[in-house]
Amino acid sequence: MKADVVCYALEFCKQDAVQSQCHLYSLPQKYSRSGHNICSLPFFTKICQKIELSMKKAVPFKDGDSDKYSVFPTLRGYHWRGRDCNDKDKTVYPGRRPDNWDIHQDSNCNGIWGIDPKDGIPYEKKFCEGSQPKGIILLGDSAGAHFHIPPEWLTASQMSVKSFSNLPSALTDELNWPQLSGVTGFLDSTSGIEEKSIYHHLRKRNHCNHRDYQSISKNGASSRNLKNFIESLSRNQALDHPAIVIYAMIGNDVCNGRADTIPGMTTPEQMYANVMQTLKHLNSHLPNGSHVILYGLPDGTFLWDSLHNRYHPLGQLNKDVTYAQFFSFLSCLQVSPCNGWMSSNKTLRALTSERAEQLSNILKKIATTKTFANFDLFYMDFAFHEIIEDWQKRGGQPWQLIEPVDGFHPNEVASLLLANRVWKKIQLQWPHVLGKENPFNSQIEEVFGDQGGH
Repeated sequence: MKADVVCYALEFCKQDAVQSQCHLYSLPQKYSRSGHNICSLPFFTKICQKIELSMKKAVPFKDGDSDKYSVFPTLRGYHWRGRDCNDKDKTVYPGRRPDNWDIHQDSNCNGIWGIDPKDGIPYEKKFCEGSQPKGIILLGDSAGAHFHIPPEWLTASQMSVKSFSNLPSALTDELNWPQLSGVTGFLDSTSGIEEKSIYHHLRKRNHCNHRDYQSISKNGASSRNLKNFIESLSRNQALDHPAIVIYAMIGNDVCNGRADTIPGMTTPEQMYANVMQTLKHLNSHLPNGSHVILYGLPDGTFLWDSLHNRYHPLGQLNKDVTYAQFFSFLSCLQVSPCNGWMSSNKTLRALTSERAEQLSNILKKIATTKTFANFDLFYMDFAFHEIIEDWQKRGGQPWQLIEPVDGFHPNEVASLLLANRVWKKIQLQWPHVLGKENPFNSQIEEVFGDQGGH
C-alpha cells in the first residue's frame, strides 16, 4: 500500500466532485478508492489498536482548580506551561509573587519555600528578593510550538510498532513538542547539540524563575487569529512577576494552502491593526516592568532552494519522490502549509518573500514608534540565513535544519540555534530585559536540588 493510498484510506486525504484524485505514486493494480480499511491490514492492526486505546484514555484538559496550570503533561498541560504544584488551589501557580514569602507553602511553584532554621529568614526572601524574577511567554505558531512528525513514522526502513510508541503523546499535543522547543523547552535536546532554550537560559541565570514559562502557541496561528486564543495567557498584573513576551508569528500571515495564495496573505494595513490590538491586550494584562519582543518573518525561499531535488522520506526507499513532487502533491490536496514558498514558481516564491518583508517592516515600525505603560517594546529580525551560515561552519547542510516530513518547519536543531541567537542578541543589546544573574543560585541548588523538576 502506497502512502497516498493510505492517506485516502484514513480519510486524511479527500476528493471533491470537481477535483481529480491526487497521487504521489502510480496506483497499485488492486487498488480501488473504496478499497481496504487501513486498520484491517496486518502491519497496521496493532498501531490502530494503540491509537484507539490512547484516545479512549485521553480526556479533555481539565485541571483541578481552573487556573490554566496542570499536573498533566499533554492536552495543554505542563509541556506548554510550568507544572502546577498544588492543583487544588487556584492561588498557587508558576510566575506569581510569593505569598508571605512562601513560609508555609510554595505558592509560585519554583521549588523554593520554608524558613532557614539557621537565621529564621524565609528562603524565598533570602534567595529571590531583589533578583528580578521574570517569566518567558511565547505568542507563537506551529514553529514556536515545535511542530514535528517523526520521520520514522513514514520511512519504510524504520517503521515498527515501537517507532509509533510516542504517537499518543504527540497526538494529545497536537503533533507539537513544546517541551523541546527553542523558547519554552525544558527537556534536554534529543539532537545532541549544546544550545539550550531561552527558558533554560533564563532559569540558569536565576533559579527563582523555575517553571515560569508559557507557550501560547497554536498550529495555524497568525496575527489575524491570535485574538482567538490569547486569553489563555496567564498573567495577573497585581499578583505576578513581570514577563518577557516573544511575539513570533513567523509564517501564517503569508502562508496558506489556497491555489490563489496571494489574496489570502495579510496586508501591511491588516498587520498593523492586528499587532496593535495584541499589544493593547498585553498592556492590560502584563505586570509593569515586562518586555515584549516582536519577531520578524523569514525569507522562506531557502525551503525550495534547500530541498526541492532531495528525496522525501516517503520516497527514500525507492528513490521515487522528491520534495518538489511532495510539495506539488500537498498543493493538489489543497493542504500545503505554504503554497507561496513551497512552489516551483520562482516568481511566486519571490512575491511571498516580498510580502513577508513588508510585514516585518510593519513590526519594526511599531517597535520603534509605539510605547506602552507596562512594557518596553523591541524588534528582532528572523535572520535564518545567519543560522544557516553558523550551521555550515560546523560542517552541516541547510536541509538539515528543516523538518524532513513536512519540509516546512524549522526542526529542533534550528529552533535551538535561533534561540541561542535571540539570547545573545538580548544580552548584547538589551541586557536589562533578562534581569540580574542571581548570586544565590548555587545555594538554591544546595538546599532544594532540582527544585521539584519540571
